[in-house]
Amino acid sequence: MKKYFPPSELIINEDGSVFHLHVKPEWLADKVILVGDPGRVALVASHFDNKECEVESREFKTITGTYKGKRITVVSTGIGCDNVDIVVNELDALANIDFNTREQKETLRSLEMVRIGTCGGLQPNTPVGTFVCSEKSIGFDGLLNFYDGRNAVCDLPFERAFINHMGWTGNMCIPYPYVIDANPELLYRIAQDDMVKGVTIAAGGFFGPQGRELRIPLADPHQNDKIEAFEYKGYKITNFEMESSALAGLAKLMGHRAMTVCMVIANRLIKEANTGYKNSIDILIKTVLDRI
Repeated sequence: MKKYFPPSELIINEDGSVFHLHVKPEWLADKVILVGDPGRVALVASHFDNKECEVESREFKTITGTYKGKRITVVSTGIGCDNVDIVVNELDALANIDFNTREQKETLRSLEMVRIGTCGGLQPNTPVGTFVCSEKSIGFDGLLNFYDGRNAVCDLPFERAFINHMGWTGNMCIPYPYVIDANPELLYRIAQDDMVKGVTIAAGGFFGPQGRELRIPLADPHQNDKIEAFEYKGYKITNFEMESSALAGLAKLMGHRAMTVCMVIANRLIKEANTGYKNSIDILIKTVLDRI
């Protein structure tokens, strides 16, 4: 029997679009670029040869068009793994659920999803302006722990090594971190030999979870020192951002291919930052469009 998804679980708008994104199934391309900032959607789409649809709802803006013969959808997620949970689940529903019958399709469609974002570098080899591809992501958000099968897709020995290093064993106040790999073929195709491949922490916030202290003291003032010093089987943590783990984890559970590439706009180790990065990120966008 085919799996049926009731209206309470899959909300479909009156016009036949999915609830949050307001995208209809026929508008979704197999190649998807995800960006955090809704304003960056237009920047990506400015390279398209043509546009076939454009829709905006809350922080979610979507444009589908073609670039050098490739049909591509670009979607903004807003900030955070909670938003990625909405976007990836709704993209998967558009691809693999029949909106007329509310049943899973017999033939499942695999999407290719690349997130283009910004991040903070944590190592000497990730100065401002570096393009970092997340070979592995460490989720501080706890999102994947709510889904069945998370242990089957995660790097459990890496998780245990990281938890032991941080001194979080038995700490029930910390969301249990998970470690997830990007799709290796997609990672290789996007990164090639001119981007840094590294380990990314996807934090559950911009300030405390990334070791930034303003008026509230941190639970562990030495958190970032421990993170920068961590090493496991030659892997070091290269950068902080806020979405890569949810994207890679959900995609792997659903049978999609996903990875994240970010431009470093601040280096926490040497305490430098560049807020005037908007022109530089267009180079990264063009590179991803050519390689996706």
